[in-house]
Amino acid sequence: MVITSFSNSTVKRLTELQNKSKARKREGLFITEGIRECKEVPQDRVEEIFISETFENSGVSDNIFKEMLDKQGYTVLSDEVFKKVSTAKTPQGILCTVRINNTNIEDITSVEEGFYLILENLQDPGNMGTIIRTAEGASVNGIIISKDSVDIYNPKVVSAAKGALFRMPCVISDDILMSVRYLKNKGVKTYAAHLKGKKYYTEMNYKSPTAFMIGNEGNGLTDMLANEADDLIIIPMAGKLESLNAGNAAAILMYECFRQRSFNKQ
Repeated sequence: MVITSFSNSTVKRLTELQNKSKARKREGLFITEGIRECKEVPQDRVEEIFISETFENSGVSDNIFKEMLDKQGYTVLSDEVFKKVSTAKTPQGILCTVRINNTNIEDITSVEEGFYLILENLQDPGNMGTIIRTAEGASVNGIIISKDSVDIYNPKVVSAAKGALFRMPCVISDDILMSVRYLKNKGVKTYAAHLKGKKYYTEMNYKSPTAFMIGNEGNGLTDMLANEADDLIIIPMAGKLESLNAGNAAAILMYECFRQRSFNKQ
């Protein structure tokens, strides 16, 4: 059976999951789409699979997804309906609903030399997804995100994360200040990326448990959170720039920590 109606209840539900954070929270599900992304979803978290008619007839489903589709089953949408449900500019014809993995701060702080990122009120989905992706590459143990930040299951975040969202533990904090204090009580040293920083980020030693704080794209960290940091650090800039994109700043800091720890192992 092929779903061809835009008013079908399943189509309406998928559209809600794509567009509304409340719907995702209510169902405990989000959507990922695309061949590579759907292949990377842990199979025990896949709830449903939807494919387009063209995808079903292309042979891709048999060659790449046969085991997954046979195990999970799938629903076919007409090409027109699939385009309506998809948020991609050029849909590849497959999407999955995925169970949200609720992670607690206790889950990410069991490692000896922990490495964490703290994000306060980030609003740009592209930034958020890029940071999550970069964090995996830099061996970050977990990301703590303030509840007023963009929803990490927003389709643009999911797309920008390129599968890293399935592997990088992310904690949504109801009280980011208390989360920072929890880390500090665990022996984690906290560094705030801040324009008032007196020390260059390269001057610090990040081989012990470390957390970097990154603030809102336009306003930076709140004074409340910055005042909680053990050190304010700054990334030097030439020209007339006053600050860097939050994603770029986070990447620079994460990879300096990664570099120091990698050399330490040699």
